[in-house]
Amino acid sequence: MVRESAEYERRVAIVPELVGRLIDAGLEVLVESGAGTGAFHGDNAYAAAGATTVSDRDASLAVADVIVSVHPLPPTGVRYLRRGAITISFLPTSQDLSLVRFMRDAGITAFSLELVPRISRAQSMDALSSQALVTGYWATLVAAERLPRFFPLFMTAAGTVPPARVLVLGAGVAGLQAIATARRLGAQVEAYDVRAAAAEEIRSLGARFVELDLPTLEGEGGYAREMTEERSRLQRQLLAPHVAAADVLITTAAVPGRPAPLLVERFAIEAMKPGSVVVDLAAESGGNVDGSRPGEEVRVGQTLVWGARNVASQMPVHASRLYAANVVELLLLMTRDGKVEPEFDDEIVAGACVTHAGVVRHGYTRDLLGEVG
Repeated sequence: MVRESAEYERRVAIVPELVGRLIDAGLEVLVESGAGTGAFHGDNAYAAAGATTVSDRDASLAVADVIVSVHPLPPTGVRYLRRGAITISFLPTSQDLSLVRFMRDAGITAFSLELVPRISRAQSMDALSSQALVTGYWATLVAAERLPRFFPLFMTAAGTVPPARVLVLGAGVAGLQAIATARRLGAQVEAYDVRAAAAEEIRSLGARFVELDLPTLEGEGGYAREMTEERSRLQRQLLAPHVAAADVLITTAAVPGRPAPLLVERFAIEAMKPGSVVVDLAAESGGNVDGSRPGEEVRVGQTLVWGARNVASQMPVHASRLYAANVVELLLLMTRDGKVEPEFDDEIVAGACVTHAGVVRHGYTRDLLGEVG
């Protein structure tokens, strides 16, 4: 396991408490010195768990069979790997095609946790969901901190303070966690999702489901299906009055490996009450909100728009614990008799693989590269 080099990253791919599972499977665990510092796991904790800490990163990469990380190794790290080495990380393929080419040409077998199929057998490896749990919770705290109003209802001798109105767009794991957290803080919450099944989940958390006169869009693996531009435009128009009425807007809609859909236009943000807050969790992948920027707070009219960047890293202890569990489950799925040997007949292994044996195996990425399958 390597130390993360990406800016603002505090998570780690393996935590000490899970090292034993890998050792029990016959694997030797090497941890780059200082890798767990951001998540408050020292080298001594890894050593006590049975791992070997190493200080020479390049030499370790050269002998490793499998490299696990949160962010993918950059080309400067990949060049030390032997052909046939395996990497496991998040790998946003459409955003870094040059790295995919580099891994392909280097003969690396690269797995992306973003591509793990949404099937029951793969739930324990679903890192998108585990990290979305963290981001949905954190997004609500960000909004509550920046909103110049209370979230809950207060009845005082000086008068009644009405609860904040929170609108959540997207009811996946992040959206549902945002709803639940906002409700726990006492806000009045409503939410929207293009999937019909989301309505019951939203209501079960005590929020109101926003009904729009539009057909639902059920996609594969529990994700929403991509919509036409005409439907997208109509949806933005119908959502605009709900946006304007909210004190807080939290947007969570994302499609793994693809640009985030635009849900809210600038005119709708400008119509919000002075002091309102918008949290765009999809800012890094293009943004759900017109004008949001990853890692920045910008003003649109009198509304504060907060663009998310690497939100899960803001809670590195639990985010790392959850992510590490996902990594370990995928790794053990491919481990036989102390060796990691991917079986591509397994739909989880095949689905999560980006490159192998000099070929780009992931269809959508291959199309973006203009390669023939």
